[in-house]
Amino acid sequence: MSDALSITASEVDPGLLTLPWSVPLAEWPSSTIVSLPKGLSRHLVRFANLSGRVVAVKETTVEMARREYEMLGNLHRLDVPCVDRVAVIAGRTDASGEPLPAALVTAHLKFSLPYRALFTQVLRPDTATRLVDALAVLLVRLHNVGFFWGDVSLSNTLFRRDAGAFAAYLVDAETGELHEGGLTLGQREHDLDVARTNIAGEIMDLEAGGRLEGGVDAVEIADGILSSYHSLWAALTDQESFSAAESWRLTERVQRLNALGFDIGEMSIQAAPDGTRVSIQPKVVDAGHHQRRLIRLTGLDVEENQARRLLNDLDEFRARVSRLGADEEMVAHEWLTRVFEPVVKAIPYDLRAKLEPAEVFHQVLEHRWYMSQERGSSVPLAEALTSYINDVLRHRRDEATIMGPPTETLAIPIIDDDDAEIEPDAEADAIDWRDLV
Repeated sequence: MSDALSITASEVDPGLLTLPWSVPLAEWPSSTIVSLPKGLSRHLVRFANLSGRVVAVKETTVEMARREYEMLGNLHRLDVPCVDRVAVIAGRTDASGEPLPAALVTAHLKFSLPYRALFTQVLRPDTATRLVDALAVLLVRLHNVGFFWGDVSLSNTLFRRDAGAFAAYLVDAETGELHEGGLTLGQREHDLDVARTNIAGEIMDLEAGGRLEGGVDAVEIADGILSSYHSLWAALTDQESFSAAESWRLTERVQRLNALGFDIGEMSIQAAPDGTRVSIQPKVVDAGHHQRRLIRLTGLDVEENQARRLLNDLDEFRARVSRLGADEEMVAHEWLTRVFEPVVKAIPYDLRAKLEPAEVFHQVLEHRWYMSQERGSSVPLAEALTSYINDVLRHRRDEATIMGPPTETLAIPIIDDDDAEIEPDAEADAIDWRDLV
């Protein structure tokens, strides 16, 4: 290792010193590499084991690595869904003293997958729509804090399951810019145009490989991000006017934003000189309304739709035990210990990497609903849980980080959203077949 090696890290981790920085990333030994699916990238990216966790290592220039490292730090402080930065490695040289590219190290997002690992032998319209909708929500959140992405695409995004939908996380921020004064309409429209073009290209690429369901229009799928984005952006930012006698519409606006998963931190309210009309416009809108309520009540930190579903079950539990007048925090603690935790603890240890706990709980509730519909009567939660574990969960592939034995490149199938099989991407790292059963 060269004396000129420079490590800039967000936290102290001695394991950074043990990685083979004097070796080109493409030649890192299999004992260091972790085999996980990854998306397409203009740079070489490999997953590695760092002190018992998985990190992504990307070779790039020193300037780009440091810029993206700082950008990810800023986005994290703004509470935007993105991967966590770990370190920038500069001053790398090989054994003969020849310079090697700098490296950006980011934490692998557990239970997340690139979009290519989320479809079946053919991409179904409903899966594509859910992915595009999730990307639209991410783009709105980024634009809301003044972030211009510049390279919006499915490939630059990771997706986590979120109670029937997906939650999107930014992975590649190297082209991004933060503007304190907010973005212009032209900047937002440029990001949308890039998103539409890139998504259409990515879907057409699937079509060329025979992975697009017959009759599915790639351009129509790509156009979906425009309507989803504009609808959400309008709900968050449009000015609304109503008569002074309709003050209830102010509460309605707040409740409508809460239902979309947003809280209003500040609102501009202007009354007409004659007092006949009032205009309102949200000024500061924060995402994560249901997440914050669930964390406050239970300490559980989950995705927004998962939080909404868990809160619904909590509220139903409160009604069932006839404690509508009881302290909300006390009821939440009782629900956590009597309902949520027993379900999570009942999952066999060898199946706990299949899905994250909140998603398992959501799917158990879904499974119970379908069983009750079929039976025509309510099914006990314990019975539904046993059925779900044996008939559903046991047959899913693992979606957490798998720290199995290192493997060489293998031509093996990847299991999709509905447990069908597809061929692996040529760009993907190998995956041990034992991690997919």
